[in-house]
Amino acid sequence: MKLSRCLFSVVLLLGLAGTLWAQAAPAPAPTAMTKTVVVHAGHLLDVKIGKTLANQTILIQGDKIASVGSDAQVPAGAQVIDLPNATVLPGLIDAHTHLTMNPNFGYSMLGISVPRQALIGAHNARVTLEAGFTTVRNVGAFSYADVALRDAVNAGDVPGPRMLVSGPPLSITGGHCDNDLLPYEYHETYPGVADGVEAVQHKTREVIKYGADLIKICATGGVLSKGDDPNAAQFTLEEMKAIVADAHRLGRKVAAHAHGAQGVIWASDAGVDSVEHGHLMNDEAIATLKKNGTYLVPTLYLIDWQRENAAQANLPDFTRRKMEMVSEMGKRNAKKAFEAGVKIGFGTDAAVYPHGLNAHEFAVYVKLGMTPLQAIQTATINDADLLGWSDKVGTIEPGKWADMVAVDGDPLADVTTLERVKFVMKGGEVVKNLYTK
Repeated sequence: MKLSRCLFSVVLLLGLAGTLWAQAAPAPAPTAMTKTVVVHAGHLLDVKIGKTLANQTILIQGDKIASVGSDAQVPAGAQVIDLPNATVLPGLIDAHTHLTMNPNFGYSMLGISVPRQALIGAHNARVTLEAGFTTVRNVGAFSYADVALRDAVNAGDVPGPRMLVSGPPLSITGGHCDNDLLPYEYHETYPGVADGVEAVQHKTREVIKYGADLIKICATGGVLSKGDDPNAAQFTLEEMKAIVADAHRLGRKVAAHAHGAQGVIWASDAGVDSVEHGHLMNDEAIATLKKNGTYLVPTLYLIDWQRENAAQANLPDFTRRKMEMVSEMGKRNAKKAFEAGVKIGFGTDAAVYPHGLNAHEFAVYVKLGMTPLQAIQTATINDADLLGWSDKVGTIEPGKWADMVAVDGDPLADVTTLERVKFVMKGGEVVKNLYTK
């Protein structure tokens, strides 16, 4: 009985103390009002309908677009951004980047630690964002440097685009995404290496466990890797089917590096969401992409940059020979894919050449037969669909993130204007504005 009375007294005293503290404590500070921004666009490119609309007002509440129109009222207290002579269009998307890497090929790559790569990525993320690319898909990093970078960007620690990241790409032993630069006695294997159906299933689940938003696989040999053939398929069809099945069940899409025809066909038939490069594919491979609705991300400007900057690129001999082979056929096959109606996503492979030059990819597409609008759509509505973010990015519409860029001139007349972006906004925050100078 005494114990019960003591417990009751303690509870009573605690309750009284809590009441007194609540009365004495200051009231919670009022929540800050959502920031309102209004952008007056002299010209606004609607990438869906392919028309440039005059004198449009974009109302932004917080990080989302609230309304778009020619007769919107400016709320009191709103921040107003006037771009009367510019053309405004959605923030651009690059579906094939390697932000944590630089053009650094061959054995010198071995001296760069994973923490150093994440810091390299912080620099390249800012450069890419200021070039007008507000969203990227990072398809391959050493270890999980891109996961760390994505998280730092999301936390506001460093400026950068929105990122979907793959972590380490999956590869067969000795494949394009393994480390083949060191001899046997070092026993060096990259963290994405797996062989056999059971092992690739485990590896798919492992990279998702450690933060991957998507899965990147190396379905054929590559150009920058030692000792493999870009024409040769690497993962088997059964291995790729197992990867795709697990990834899709766990809500992740799959991007497949593939140059040669067999690897492209197997990757597409396995159900990957996109084939990256496809430079050495044949007519059967192109027909397979079309039949299955697989996106092709052709990464073509790197061919021009490598040709024009051969000395600066300083490629090892084994890489230079493969680059020459890929360069001879890459554009021709991409043009065939365009003409066949294959779905095309915009991607650059930035890191094979310096970051920030991503928009040079547009002019290559136009030279191969796309209209400027079609080229711009690959980096807006097409890439948004490929990433599974059509409800978030790709157009300037109510409910979507307030990501947009502005340029001088008319990109529908001269797509190279996108190489000279003068205004960048991400989530309602101005990242770059050269119009104020």
